[in-house]
Amino acid sequence: MPWFYWVGKLIARMLFLLLTHRRVRGRECVPGEGPVIIVANHMNLADIPLLVISLGRIAIFMAKKELFYSRIAGYFLRRLGSFAVHRGQLDRKALRQAMQVLANGSALVVFPEGMRSKNAQLRPAFSGPALIAVRSGAPLLPVGITGTEKIKGMAWILQRPEVTVNVGHPFYLPPVNGRLTRAELAERTNSIMQHIAVLLPPEYQGSYAKGIERKT
Repeated sequence: MPWFYWVGKLIARMLFLLLTHRRVRGRECVPGEGPVIIVANHMNLADIPLLVISLGRIAIFMAKKELFYSRIAGYFLRRLGSFAVHRGQLDRKALRQAMQVLANGSALVVFPEGMRSKNAQLRPAFSGPALIAVRSGAPLLPVGITGTEKIKGMAWILQRPEVTVNVGHPFYLPPVNGRLTRAELAERTNSIMQHIAVLLPPEYQGSYAKGIERKT
């Protein structure tokens, strides 16, 4: 990683220390090495540096293509190894890049919702992470983030909101015999979101709360 990755990480750590009450639960669940797909809910751009400083290993982000339209943001994202994905369609180039990241034994971060949630509740997810997991055979690491929805405007700086990163246990999606059907893909996508939802308080679970209720 380039030098500004480590400088940026240090700055982010200091800012979160000074401006928030940050807690990380389950850090011991993060695999120390080897391929892993980190899947998390997404409410704020601050989620990206938050995960960088909280998980304890270098990770490459799959980011929406709109972030790369900015020359500055696009430059830094590319230098950090991140790559763009076209949401809502089968992006074969992004899929190949994701598979290569995992083949290299690296950690890949994906936000299955594909965009920030405006009300802090889980949105219906895209199927990309499930497709990557099935094709690569890599484990998934669910992460639930709370508190970053409060990082907006200027008042939050004085309030020092509580920000929590709740890391779950790695899990694998069931293998597929033959070609993956849409129903199988939807089922595995729902499984991923259920693993994230159980790491969140009820008010964050959104459309996946009912699935948790049926299990309990």
